[in-house]
Amino acid sequence: QGAMATGAANHPLPCSVGRPKGTNQRRRPASLSVRASSDANTVTLLDYGAGNVRSVRNAIRHLGFNIRDVRSPEDILAADRLVFPGVGAFGSAMDVLNRTGMADALREYIRRDRPFLGICLGLQLLFDSSEENGPVSGLGVIPGVVRRFDSSEGLIVPHIGWNALQITKDTQLLQGADGHHVYFVHSYHALPSDANRDWISSTCNYGESFISSISMGNIEAVQFHPEKSGATGLSIFEKFLSPNSSGAKVVIKSDFIVCTSFYLFLFNIKFTLMFAMQAPAHRKASKLAKRVIACLDVRSNDNGDLVVTKGDQYDVRDHSSSKEVRNLGKPVELASQYYIDGADEVFVYIMFTYMYIFAMHICSDTMIQIPLQVSFLNITGFRAFPLGDLPMLEVLRCASEKVFVPLTVGGGIRDFTDGSGRYYSSLEVASEYFRSGADKISIGSDAVFAAEAYLQTGVKTGKSSLEQISRVYGNQAVVVSIDPRRVYVKSPDEVQFRTVKVSSKGPLGEEYAWYQCTVSGGRDSRPIGAYELAKAVEELGAGEILLNCIDCDGQGGGFDIDLIKMVSDAVTIPVIASSGAGSVEHFSEVFEKTNASAALAAGIFHRKEVPILAVKEHLVDSGVEVRMQ
Repeated sequence: QGAMATGAANHPLPCSVGRPKGTNQRRRPASLSVRASSDANTVTLLDYGAGNVRSVRNAIRHLGFNIRDVRSPEDILAADRLVFPGVGAFGSAMDVLNRTGMADALREYIRRDRPFLGICLGLQLLFDSSEENGPVSGLGVIPGVVRRFDSSEGLIVPHIGWNALQITKDTQLLQGADGHHVYFVHSYHALPSDANRDWISSTCNYGESFISSISMGNIEAVQFHPEKSGATGLSIFEKFLSPNSSGAKVVIKSDFIVCTSFYLFLFNIKFTLMFAMQAPAHRKASKLAKRVIACLDVRSNDNGDLVVTKGDQYDVRDHSSSKEVRNLGKPVELASQYYIDGADEVFVYIMFTYMYIFAMHICSDTMIQIPLQVSFLNITGFRAFPLGDLPMLEVLRCASEKVFVPLTVGGGIRDFTDGSGRYYSSLEVASEYFRSGADKISIGSDAVFAAEAYLQTGVKTGKSSLEQISRVYGNQAVVVSIDPRRVYVKSPDEVQFRTVKVSSKGPLGEEYAWYQCTVSGGRDSRPIGAYELAKAVEELGAGEILLNCIDCDGQGGGFDIDLIKMVSDAVTIPVIASSGAGSVEHFSEVFEKTNASAALAAGIFHRKEVPILAVKEHLVDSGVEVRMQ
């Protein structure tokens, strides 16, 4: 199993394997007859142009392999090893595969039992059909229908985060994965049945047991994302790419990852000793883990350098006489370090700034100076530049080469016109972010305006950035960032918005408060509450909510439990708690008292006041499931 194919003469694996007798079989396309190439260090990648495939590319290259892209159906049949990282919507993917002739080529490739690894949608497409915007017919390799998770009983959908595998078949691919968390992000799943049980190599539980991986001969596919599952995921990738290897472990270093051979021998000893001194004993994964997220607020300082900073109620300047922007490090270096430290995700938020002469950004150890021609801009954008040349995109590309957990980017996801008069839609901006390494994008002000319009008219126009991006890339790829400010009232009858009875009374003894949403980095207040905004953006296509609180930001007194509980109880999508973390106890408090799926912090990690590992050890001691490396 998993042996590398060297030619077209392989043991055939009919697409009907595992099917009940009498089921229709796909016709083998007679015109497709191509022999495989023989480059042992080259992997063929089927990228049909949706979502973040750069992460898969980075993982493959990090493990020492070259990539050959599929340009035609013949390229599929010529592959030694084929990786299909499907992302986006089921119907859109099948439309591309059918229109290009690649669907038949995939069926033939699989029929020949050639080494194949499908990822996420790349697993789902193997089944008969999907209910997503359908029914839509799939490749018909595995019997079964892909269905949406049922949120009617309070299950949070999408299924986002680190969950545990239940291994049901002994396969080389999953050796060593038992008891470890891997990263999932999906709303649809395939269910085990008598008809497909011979295919199943592992299941996962989320509301019900679903298929998390399949294995039959040389055909492998996983619902989770190995390229975003840290060292465990890279090890799984390595087993597919080098099926005859001894299953070498992935060694994490501060500046790179080394696998196999002589370098593995040298560094494994050092890493093992270092990890044994710093990390607790591995706890066996059993269910969906709560996530600990590191956030990087990135902007340019007064000298034009891109730096990581941290606000105090959104004010990022020192309170000293210099009033300089707080500089807590370089974006790529910090993102890489947080991955090594065990962060479950890294969130990069791009802040607004004024620039007049030039801006510089750091990528690895190289400083690039870029002249500017505009006076006000989002540093994601440097709006005088063509979209593909935006400086922040290069930082994102560099970070994605070092970070093998999810990367979310927020700030600047809106329509804009560059210095040459070229107009870019928010969808085009988001697409460039995805191509540069982002796994999810976060929308702020634009989502507020879209929600206000929707609540006023009751009509989903489909034209907002939120609706467009979620329609193309799936709602699991879209986070909405909410920036509210607490407004105390004596009685809920004073306002039309949802209020909450606060844990601590207001300055005049008020027992209630509502949370007024803001835009433009907290500078402008809007006539909409956090509760109303959260409900509206869920209906418009948001897959996750990042819930900040201006009052708590940078204070270190803990998360706003009243706000987080109100919102997390109101929606059926994951909520990330943000703003106010100052100690490990604040993390356990927010998970024990609210339905938050994740908790985010910035300053305490940047200043090394509280290590990520200390947070996770405390959560484990408190009985909270977390991912431990």
